[in-house]
This record gives sequence, C-alpha cells and structure tokens, in this order.
Amino acid sequence: MPRRSQEDTEPLIPFTHIDEDDDQASSRKKLSYEEAVEKAGFGLFHWLLLAVCGWANASDAVEILCVSFLLPTARCDLLLTSADMGLLTASIFLGVAWLVIPRTYLIAHWGWLDFQSWRLFVVLCSVPSLSSALVFRLLMPESPKFLMEAGCETEALLVFQKMFKLNNRCATKTFPAVGLMIRSKDDGVKNRPTSSSRCQRLSQQLRQALDPMNQLFVGPLASRSVVLLFLFFCISFGYYGLWMWFPELFKRAEDGGSPCAKRGSRVQSSENESCYPVQTAVYMEGFVTAASNLPGNIFTILLMDRIGGKILLSVSLLVSSLSVFVIYMVETKTQSLIVSCVFSGVSVVSWNALDVLGTELYPTQLRSSALGVFTGVGRVAAIMGNVVFGQLVDSNCAVPLLMVSALLLAGGLAALRLPQTKQTELT
Repeated sequence: MPRRSQEDTEPLIPFTHIDEDDDQASSRKKLSYEEAVEKAGFGLFHWLLLAVCGWANASDAVEILCVSFLLPTARCDLLLTSADMGLLTASIFLGVAWLVIPRTYLIAHWGWLDFQSWRLFVVLCSVPSLSSALVFRLLMPESPKFLMEAGCETEALLVFQKMFKLNNRCATKTFPAVGLMIRSKDDGVKNRPTSSSRCQRLSQQLRQALDPMNQLFVGPLASRSVVLLFLFFCISFGYYGLWMWFPELFKRAEDGGSPCAKRGSRVQSSENESCYPVQTAVYMEGFVTAASNLPGNIFTILLMDRIGGKILLSVSLLVSSLSVFVIYMVETKTQSLIVSCVFSGVSVVSWNALDVLGTELYPTQLRSSALGVFTGVGRVAAIMGNVVFGQLVDSNCAVPLLMVSALLLAGGLAALRLPQTKQTELT
C-alpha cells in the first residue's frame, strides 16, 4: 500500500516542477513572434485595436461617400456640369478636391458667408479621418511583427510589454521574456550607403527603397503580383466609378424611372439649368444602398475560412459584374435600388477577400510595399472610373456601365489564377 500511494503522487511532483521551470525559463529566453503573441494574451489591447481600426475604416468610407452624397445638392451651388462632377469625385483620390472645381467661389452677404447645409456636411465628414489620424499617431504602437522583421528588438519588446500590461491588468507579473528572436541586421549593415558623394548616397538610398517593389515581380511572387494589380484596377475602376455616382443616378431614376433614361433637352441646356429641388428619397436610397454592405461583411466573416479568399473573390466579382449589367437594363427606380443594393452587398465581399489575399500572399517584409503598390494602382483606376463616368453619363450612359461589368467579369476570371491561402500560416 505505501508503494502504491507513492506511485500515485509521483506524477504530480514533476508536473508542478516543470510548470515552475517553464515560467522561469520563458522569462530568461528569447521568444519568437508566435510565442510572444501567446504570452501577451488576448484582452483589452485587442478590443481597443479593433475599435480604432474599425473607426479608421469607417472614416475612409465616410470621406469617399460624402462627396457622392453632396453632388445632387452642391452641383447647382457650384455650377457644376456632369464632367465637373466627374473631376470632383476623382479628385478625392488625389487629395486636392477643391482645386479641380473650375468655378468655386464664396458668396458673402453683408460680411456673412452663405453656409449651405452641404458645406456643414463636408465639415462633419472630415471629423472621423482627422480623429483617426490623431489616435494612430499619438496612441497606437507600431506592429511588433514589422519591428521584429526590421531588426528593432527593443521597440518590439516594448510593444509586447504594453500589450501584456493592458491584457492582464490584474496580474502582478511582467511580460515573461528578456528578448525576442529577430532577423539578422547583417544585410542591412552591408547595404548601407558608404559613398562619400551626396548624389551617390541618395541614389543608393533610392535603390534600397525600390528594392522591395522589385522583389514583388521576381520569382514566384511575379505572377500573383500581376494578377493582384489587375484585380485592384478592375475593382477600383468599377466600385468607385459606379458607387460615387449612385446618388446622382438615383436622382435621375426619380425623374425618368431608369438611371440611363434619355434626358432630352436637359443634356443640351445643362449649363443654364436652374437648381432643381433634390428629393429626400434620393438620400434614403443612398443610405439603404450603403447599409447593404453589412450583410456582405457578415457573409465574409462566416465563409472566409471555410471556402477561402480565392473562391470568395472570384464568385463575388462575377456576381457584381452581373448586377452592374442589370443596372443598365432596369426601367424603374425600385428595380434600380434593388440591383444597386445587390452590387453594394456583393462588391464589399470582393474587397474583403482581396484585402485578405493581399496580406496572406506576401511575407511580412514585403507586405506593406505590396499593398502600397496595389493601392496606388487602385487610386489611379478610381480616378479614371470617375472621369469616364462624368464624361459619358449624359451622352452615353451604357458605355461606363458595360465597361464596369466587363472589367469585373475579367477580374472574377483572373482571380482563379491566384494560389489558395485557406488555412495557411503567415510568413
């Protein structure tokens, strides 16, 4: 019996001993990124990060959508033609919105500015972007994964310590690590410019800055980079080109039943056209269309890990293409609203899948460069889409709609050439 009791207690002794040694050992060794994330835990820091990123994402949507909502009202206050409105909507992607309006002026009466409601709307829409920039600059730390890849061990360790402190506010222990396993800095030291000539140093620094972009088109990354460039162009041209014009198309549907209904003499007399009263229903329809993004986001959350971003991206682009084609064929404002909601809900799935794929298909040291290049191409495509819509929406409304439909169709087929990233580990 004593021997049996001893055997029963033996497994407990080494288990406790190992747990204590584990804690002590982890506080003395350097941790990998995955180990450091696990030690930092999940809690308040991640909820704050989610809230800040969500607010920043909302600010991006607000600053883009606000221009489309103010077009029906501001066009007569600023004496804008359809071509001018195309330039205005395109200009927000360059950051110089008011510089492209050819006839912008201030109206003063006895020292008071005639401050129309749409001007107040623009001021309010700038608040989310400004507040997001301040929060990220003053309160949020740099990504520890990026810092570790850049060889900044001390800075990355401070970020993990901050995460641990916020996630374990009631704990008395500190972050259990003395260091992190980071990339070697030897390559960075070798590549530092050593030339005494200022021009040569600048040239060397420029080559170092362009090197990550060159790596995107070398080896196995080249094919996926080309496909993603094409996808960003197609989606940005179609989504921003069409979305920015939805309120104006709804206004025309209120008048003629179809967004592409012939406007008769109004096309010829647009320069002398008086300000028409904008129906409140135009903005309600715009709100409903924007709200249709929510089901698309929920759909993405539920299916992204199950079927993968590649299939989700391809299918959503094909459905978006079909919905845009149907917009050209509708004959009533109700049909126009329904099809626009379908396009809005499905196209947001495309954006979500594209963002996930753009992150998962590249290693950490190239990820920000890749997304920067793709976003730049997307901005150019968005500018082109809005200018094309502005030039053709009056004379030949079918051309931009069918062009968007064709580009989305091509993008849906091109997405099938991307590698599958479902259940793959980030590098």
